[in-house]
Amino acid sequence: MLRFESKLPAQGVTIFSVMSAMAQRLNALNLSQGFPDFPAPPALLEALAQAAKDGFNQYAPGDGLLALREQLSQLFLQRDQLLLDPVTEITITPGATIGLFSAIQAIVHAGDEVIIFDPSYDSYAPSIKLAGGIPVHINLIAPDFHVDWQAVKHAINAKTRMIIINTPHNPTGAVWSEADWQQLIALVAQTQIVVLSDEVYEHLIYDGRRHYSALSFPELRERSFAVGSFGKTFHVTGWKTGYCAAAPELMALFRQVYQFTNFCGVTPVQMALAHFMNSHPEHIAELAGFYQAKRDLFNAGIQHSRFQFTPSSGTYFQNLDYSAVRPDLNDVDMCKYLAEQHKIATIPVSVFYQNPPEDLRLIRLCFAKKDETLIQAGAILSKV
Repeated sequence: MLRFESKLPAQGVTIFSVMSAMAQRLNALNLSQGFPDFPAPPALLEALAQAAKDGFNQYAPGDGLLALREQLSQLFLQRDQLLLDPVTEITITPGATIGLFSAIQAIVHAGDEVIIFDPSYDSYAPSIKLAGGIPVHINLIAPDFHVDWQAVKHAINAKTRMIIINTPHNPTGAVWSEADWQQLIALVAQTQIVVLSDEVYEHLIYDGRRHYSALSFPELRERSFAVGSFGKTFHVTGWKTGYCAAAPELMALFRQVYQFTNFCGVTPVQMALAHFMNSHPEHIAELAGFYQAKRDLFNAGIQHSRFQFTPSSGTYFQNLDYSAVRPDLNDVDMCKYLAEQHKIATIPVSVFYQNPPEDLRLIRLCFAKKDETLIQAGAILSKV
């Protein structure tokens, strides 16, 4: 009999697939998976159609269309006063997840340790294990989910090869301050540690806060990857287009791996994004205000409910504490209860942990939705 051994034996179907399927089966309002239920900008869709009509339908360069890389370079220059060479320091990828995966495969060797802050995006640990590395999970400290820097200091040793950062943070919405980055800089200064900075929500940041890219700090410039997502920024998650930026030496290592995980991204999509970014710079300039208004609309709808919350500082996710609603249920059962009994689909925060706190009573909801969807969600949750 043939026998096959899984490289990820503990890995099942993701909770996002489970909850989206449940929402569809129950005809429930779906605030679980992170995608907008409103259309992309019309001019962006027109640019995609035009790119296809104009013949941009064959392979793009493996590193991405130069026009799109140049637009990204301009963004970094305007926001961070950071000059990135679009030729040697930026690669366009088919989604951010494959950028994260390729960076990990390029740097992590068998036996290397990688520090991850939980709750964390679910691709980090499997990618590390597939490289033969060892994930080292450190829980962020609730309720504001800040880093326990003493725990990080104790975790760092000669085997530590990488630290993965995510700001703005999925699933909590926490945003790193400059002081956080300075703490990290001090810890890695005399080491060979590489920083992998997941910045896919870089433009979704609220209440006057500022996003700091890992690449904007001179002390981290030569040891950091920054990964981003056009899907989050332009309401086109299904276009699966992202990027990775790094200093030339790191980028060369990244591209060695990336060329064999995916030869190139989708050509007309890249052309459309480059055209739209050049023609409509106001889109990114207005994005934080656009999503902050949606966050505030959703939160206003539940202010008299029994759920407790602190407004999200970034991303398009809002966490709700249901301790005063159904403290007898763990968060997985709470999400099932809400879907089955109240026809609203959410995500349990515990699935983002290796070892979740026993008293965790948090669920995550996505507010990247039409206003009427958010108003409906508020009405449902206010009756729970």
